[in-house]
Amino acid sequence: MNEYQREQLETYVETHRRLTALPPSQTRKIRTMISHYLAFRREVDAFQAEYFSDICTRNCYQSHLSACCSRDGIITFFADMVINALLSRDEESEALTIALRKPGKDFKCVYLGKKGCLWRLKPIVCEMFLCDQAEKEVFAEKPEAGKRWEELNRQRKSYTWPDRPVLFDALEEYFLEKGYSSPLMYLHNSPGLLRVKQRSQS
Repeated sequence: MNEYQREQLETYVETHRRLTALPPSQTRKIRTMISHYLAFRREVDAFQAEYFSDICTRNCYQSHLSACCSRDGIITFFADMVINALLSRDEESEALTIALRKPGKDFKCVYLGKKGCLWRLKPIVCEMFLCDQAEKEVFAEKPEAGKRWEELNRQRKSYTWPDRPVLFDALEEYFLEKGYSSPLMYLHNSPGLLRVKQRSQS
């Protein structure tokens, strides 16, 4: 297990443990917090399935060439961990933690299994990644898809970019108030994101 895997594993296990221990009222509170985000993710999933599923499977996953799925290349926010742990069945969480305990793979992301990503709800960075080749091929033929993708990226920032109150920041704050801190809490740890927050409050 390398340092990336250890950091991911410790955060996921502790997040899952704390969510499991929450009283139902607090679990409902978090589910309410993420409801609009889940609707957004369904929109993105439908868009990806309609326009990019075939080309991405053919050009990246089957060929093992994907830059976004290379080992240690996946950025996961703490909020990604919370939402995935909350939505996952026990066997799904177990499969994810087993993968993290295995030696790192040379040609693909540690989270990538035989049937695809092991996450119930993929990290937002993964879900919103499109390589230049795929974008050019699809958007040249279907410009309306390009406009829709721009709108989806704008919506993404409303959950992740802390120039205003956003969900990813709120989920970090919730767990910080409960006494848990993770290095994946980038909206509280990243100097760049902290500057964005400070500018928005000035």
